[in-house]
Amino acid sequence: MTGILTGIGFLIIGASQFAHNGYLISTLQDRLLAQGASVATYGACATVPGSWVVPQLVTCGTAVRIDGGPVKEDRSKTATSWAVTDLIHQHHPQIVIIGIADTIAGYGAVEVPTGWVREQVRSLVDKITAEKVRCIWLGTSWGEEGGPLGKTFAKVKAASDLLATLVAPCEYIDTLKLETPGQWPTIDGQHHTAVGYRLWGDAASKAIMETAAVKALEQPEAPK
Repeated sequence: MTGILTGIGFLIIGASQFAHNGYLISTLQDRLLAQGASVATYGACATVPGSWVVPQLVTCGTAVRIDGGPVKEDRSKTATSWAVTDLIHQHHPQIVIIGIADTIAGYGAVEVPTGWVREQVRSLVDKITAEKVRCIWLGTSWGEEGGPLGKTFAKVKAASDLLATLVAPCEYIDTLKLETPGQWPTIDGQHHTAVGYRLWGDAASKAIMETAAVKALEQPEAPK
C-alpha cells in the first residue's frame, strides 16, 4: 500500500475517546492506515496527561490496537495506563498523537482548572519531547449540550483555547474548527455514536495530514 503517510509511524495515546472498539481507535486508525501509516493506539478511560507519565489503575477500562489488528479491550479491575516513554521505546514512532482533553476540561467545575491543566500538559509534553519525537495534540469535539457529563459548548471552547496555548512544541489540532457545534451526534453529550466517530475520524485524519510534523516526513512524490 502506498499513500502520503507511507513510512510514517504513529503512536496514539488517549482517554475514553480511544478506549472502545468503534471509537477513534477504530475510525481514526483506519484512516491513517489507509494512507500507508503504521499506527499503534493505546486508550485508557478517564486518564489525564499525568497518567501517561506514571501509569495508574484504570478501572473503567483500556484498549489497544496495533496497525490493522483487532481492538483488544481490558475491562478488568486491574487494567492500567502506560508510560509514554515505554511505548515510544517499544514502537519507535516518528509522531506521537495525544488525544486527552475532556478529562482535563473541568466540565463539572465553574471554570477550567488552569494551573492544574498546565502542570498536567507540561509533564507529558516534556516526556515526549525528551525522546526527540514530533507530537500532535488532538483537541476534543464540541459534543452536545445537555448530557449527564456536564459538557457545554462554552466549557469545551474554553478548554480547547487553553490547551492550544500549552502544548507547544507539539502542534495543536483544534477539533472545534472541524465541525459545527453539535454536528457529530453523541450518546451522552461527550462520547459519540458510530456516525459521530466516523465523521471525527475522517476530519481528524485530514487535519493530521496537514500538520507540519507530517509534512516534514512525507515521501516526495515520484516523478511522472
